[in-house]
Amino acid sequence: MSGSYWTRWPSREGMEREAESRPRRVLTVLGRIVLVTTVTWGTFADARFAGWSAVAATAGLVAAFGLCAAFLDATRKQRPLPSYLLTGAVFGAAWLANAGRATLLADVLWYGLAVMALVRMPLALGLAAAAASLASYAAVTTSSGLSIAATVGGITLLGYLLRMDVEARGTSRRLLAQERAARAAEAESAALAERARIAREIHDVLAHSLSAQLVHLEAARLMLDAGTDREQIRERVVAARRMAQDGLAETRQALSALRGELTPVGEFLVELAERERAALVVTGPPRPIAAEAALAVRRTAQEAVTNVRKHAPGARCAVELRYLEGAVELEVRNPRTPRGDSPGELADSGSGYGLLGMRERAELLGGTLLAGPEDGGWRVLLRVPA
Repeated sequence: MSGSYWTRWPSREGMEREAESRPRRVLTVLGRIVLVTTVTWGTFADARFAGWSAVAATAGLVAAFGLCAAFLDATRKQRPLPSYLLTGAVFGAAWLANAGRATLLADVLWYGLAVMALVRMPLALGLAAAAASLASYAAVTTSSGLSIAATVGGITLLGYLLRMDVEARGTSRRLLAQERAARAAEAESAALAERARIAREIHDVLAHSLSAQLVHLEAARLMLDAGTDREQIRERVVAARRMAQDGLAETRQALSALRGELTPVGEFLVELAERERAALVVTGPPRPIAAEAALAVRRTAQEAVTNVRKHAPGARCAVELRYLEGAVELEVRNPRTPRGDSPGELADSGSGYGLLGMRERAELLGGTLLAGPEDGGWRVLLRVPA
C-alpha cells in the first residue's frame, strides 16, 4: 500500500452530516445521551464521592465531556493540530479519571478515543492512538486476559469497520456529485445541440426568403427613385409578396418539423420539384425513414435547389432520391450555365452558412455530403444512414 494510505485523512465527505441519514443521526444523538447518562450514573451511583470530591468529580466529568465534544468537532473538520492536541488531552483525561477512581469514565474515554481515532484520523496516527489507549486500559484493568483480548479485538474491529463505512459514504457522495455534474453537462450539451438545430432551421427557412425579398424591395425602391414604369415596380412588389408567403409556409413547416410532425420525404420533394420546375427521379422502393434523416434530406434538397435559383437563374435542375440498403441518397444537379450568363440577383444574398449547415446535418447523422462543380454545373450529393 502507498504511504498516502497511512497518512491521509478519511473521506471528509463521508463525515459530513448531510451524508448521514436522518435515522442514523437520531440514533447517534440518542446513543450519546445514553452514554453520558450511564457514565454519570456509574460515577456517582456507589456514593464514593461526597462533598468537595463530588464537586471535583462533577467538574472532571464536564471537562471530559467538553474535551470529547471538541475532539469530535476537530476531527470532523480535519484540523490537524487541534486534533492531535485534543487526542493527547483526552488520553491524559482518561489517566486522571483512573487516578481519581472514576474507572468507568476512564474506560469509556479510552474506548471512545481508540474507536474515533481509527475512524476519523490518518490511519497511522489512529492506530498509534488506539494502541496507546487500549494498552492503557489493559494495564489498569483487573479483567482476565481473555476478556482483555476480546475487548481490545472488538474495539479495534469496530473502529476499522466504522472507518470503512465513512469511506463508503464518502465515495457514494462523490459518485453522486459526479453523476449530477455529468447530467448537467449532458443537459447543457443537449441544449447547445438544440440551439444549433434551431439555428439551422432559421437559416434554412428564413435566410433565402428574406434576402430575396430585400433584393426585390430594394429594386422597387430604386425604380421608384428613377421613375420607372409602375408595372415593373408592381412585378417586383408582387414577387416580394410571393416570397413572403412562401417563407411563411416554410416557417410553418419548420415548426411542424421541430415538433416531429413531418410530411413524407417523397411528398415534400414532389411539391418542391413542382414549385421549382425541377425534374424528380426516385429509385428504390420507398420506405419510412427516421425523422432526423428525413429532415436532413428535406433541408438539403431545399438548400441545393435554392442555390440553383440564386446562382444559375433559369437553369433546370435534376433531383434524384435513392433508397439504398441501410441508407438514403439525395443528388441535386444543375447543368452548365450558358456562356455569357451571369449569376442572378440573389447570388450575393446568402449568408454562406447554407453549405456548412448541410454538411453539419449529414455529419451529425453519421453521413456525408459532397458539393462541388461538375461538367460546368454544380452537384450536391447527400448520403445518410436510414
